[in-house]
Amino acid sequence: MLKMKNSLKYTLLKYFLFFSITILSFLWILQTILFPSFYKEQKMNDVYYVSSKLKNYKNNSNFYQEISSLAIDKGVCIEINNNNYDLLYQSNYMGKGCIYNKETTYSYKFDFITNNKVDEKYFIKNNKYKNEAFIYALRLNNGEYAFINTSIEPIDGTVFLIRKELIVITIIVLILSYIMAYYLSNHISKPIKNMNDKARILATGNFDVEFLDNSKILEIEELSQSLNYAKNELNSMDEMKRDLLANVSHDLKTPLTLIKGTAEMLEDLHKDNPKKRSSDVQTITEEVDRLTNLVNDILDLSRMNSIQEKLFLEDFDLVNLIQSILKRYDVLKETEKYEFIFHYPKDSIIIHADKKKMEQVIYNLVNNAIQYTGDDNTIYIDIIIDKDIIVKIRDTGKGIDDKEIPFIWDKYYKNKKKHKRNLVGTGLGLSIVKKILDQHHFSYGVESIKNQGTTFYFSITK
Repeated sequence: MLKMKNSLKYTLLKYFLFFSITILSFLWILQTILFPSFYKEQKMNDVYYVSSKLKNYKNNSNFYQEISSLAIDKGVCIEINNNNYDLLYQSNYMGKGCIYNKETTYSYKFDFITNNKVDEKYFIKNNKYKNEAFIYALRLNNGEYAFINTSIEPIDGTVFLIRKELIVITIIVLILSYIMAYYLSNHISKPIKNMNDKARILATGNFDVEFLDNSKILEIEELSQSLNYAKNELNSMDEMKRDLLANVSHDLKTPLTLIKGTAEMLEDLHKDNPKKRSSDVQTITEEVDRLTNLVNDILDLSRMNSIQEKLFLEDFDLVNLIQSILKRYDVLKETEKYEFIFHYPKDSIIIHADKKKMEQVIYNLVNNAIQYTGDDNTIYIDIIIDKDIIVKIRDTGKGIDDKEIPFIWDKYYKNKKKHKRNLVGTGLGLSIVKKILDQHHFSYGVESIKNQGTTFYFSITK
């Protein structure tokens, strides 16, 4: 029972019936309670309208014909008398409620003509038809007197007919409301129910479901598109999670294996060979550094995905920051002949951003360039001042295929292509760059030319 009450079908039916009953109740009130008042006001207005036409009374057949037609059209009775109470004209309309009885009419005619009134209203009970009549008396321009009367109470037959029609209309409207509510609820609830069933399947981790909509309803179509988008995003996240776990497991396993093997050699084979022992210690140190970098990058990504992660904005010198980062690579300059060419338009360029996070961005982009630069071991860093401050970091490597560019910001994109230095990055660098730049609302992108190199850039709002 609770399920029925909460269903869309039941809710639509309830509101349709409520709306129909409200409209029907208004009609019943209008036609039964308020109808007599409306009827009375309308009939009195008809009398006044006819009286306005009688003021220019002319004693000829054309005028009598015009007045007779008007009396029939408005449902009123007209009498014209002189000051001796002689009847000069009487309309042909003898509708129910008209007062022509001399005993009934004598009193108000006597009052009006004797007192030489200009106009007067009379309300008289018509004993013949048991209803109330309204009489409007007025003195015409030629000195004669007109008396216009009509019933101001609805005729019983009319009221009965109206109520009978209302009963029929009520039954028809309620039946149609139920049918329309049933049809619409099925038309709307069926696609929603289908989407709900598929959403339950999606919740189990089955991403093969497809949310289709044939209802031709805009909101349901948009809901279908949103669910399909959510399904695709969940599928991508699930694949990313599996890839991340596989890659992290691989990246953890390799250095741990090396550390263990090198430690065993250090203990068993090279303990008496200082040169070999020093090499083993260096290998262990490098692998521990690699593990440390991997853990730090994972923690950075986790922290940046948290809603508590905030930016600490401040003013600082971008040129000085990049120069300090490049100093960390002095060992590469000496041992592997790397060259870092840094161009900047002026000695100090002040920006407003999170200094620590922008340091991560530049460091990761430089690391990425080191991994994939060409045989000349050259990395270019350029600052360009235009409408905004643009930072470009370029390598001279083989470049990136156009079809792969949309995916380079994905975690572990490094595993999909060969690079020069396995020990520098963790495969999470570009993903961290994307997160930080998105937090700052800075635009960014990549340009690549096959066999000429790749340029990563980002724009800092002045």
